[in-house]
Amino acid sequence: MKRIIDAAVATGLMEPLTALVVKAGEAILAVNRTAMRVDGKQDGSPVTEADLAADRIIAEGLAQLAADVPTLSEERSQLASPPFRESFFLIDPLDGTKEFVAGRDEFTVNLALVTEGVPLLGIVSAPALGLLWRGVVGRGAERVSFDGATIGAAEPIHTRKLPAPGEPWIAAVSRSHGDPKSEAFIDGRPNAVRRTVGSAVKFGRIAEGSADIYPRFGPTSEWDVGAGSAVVTAAGGRVTDGQGGELRFGQRSDSGFIIPEFVAWGDPQAVDRY
Repeated sequence: MKRIIDAAVATGLMEPLTALVVKAGEAILAVNRTAMRVDGKQDGSPVTEADLAADRIIAEGLAQLAADVPTLSEERSQLASPPFRESFFLIDPLDGTKEFVAGRDEFTVNLALVTEGVPLLGIVSAPALGLLWRGVVGRGAERVSFDGATIGAAEPIHTRKLPAPGEPWIAAVSRSHGDPKSEAFIDGRPNAVRRTVGSAVKFGRIAEGSADIYPRFGPTSEWDVGAGSAVVTAAGGRVTDGQGGELRFGQRSDSGFIIPEFVAWGDPQAVDRY
């Protein structure tokens, strides 16, 4: 039976989903990065035993929490049956695998709940940093610290307003995925300052108001963007396509799940002004 989940129900799911994401992060941190096996996917991207361990934990947890809601995970995308007309979970069990393999700490577990093509709930967890960002659109966003399975108090967060004239724009940029169009877009912001941040942590920095924009004018996958999009939107920002239009998730009838380009904006008014 298909199911549509609204903001009220999503809010009720937030705590158990947070605990599930934190548990998946524990499994990632338990993997010995110096001795683990790293395989390559057909698209050339790496996959490790940490990706698969996190995916198993999330799959088992969602089967207990909401068995009637479909799931689209990066590691099981071949099992998905789009388009998803109602609600579905969109998951990247380990975003920033290259960061993880390289021994850096800016990798994340991303979980989104998408309803009728639009991310409604998002959790972006950075296990090695002991931080996660979460939110439900229309209900606000929070930053939460955690230590192992112990989850601390939630701190409300909000995106920041458009920089005043003469003040610099802070652009969150990828360490691993640069492209000329994104660079040109950043150069078009007044006094832009680049801040290199790994994986979906960039969405968290936008949501908490420590960065203004995160452009990606190159192809990425829906599971890389869905959770961060929900968090940024819940925090008062906006995530659009490259022309300022709405992004839709889970609507494609093929197996590509590709987003050609997007921009995360801290201040929604900046979309029309710039």
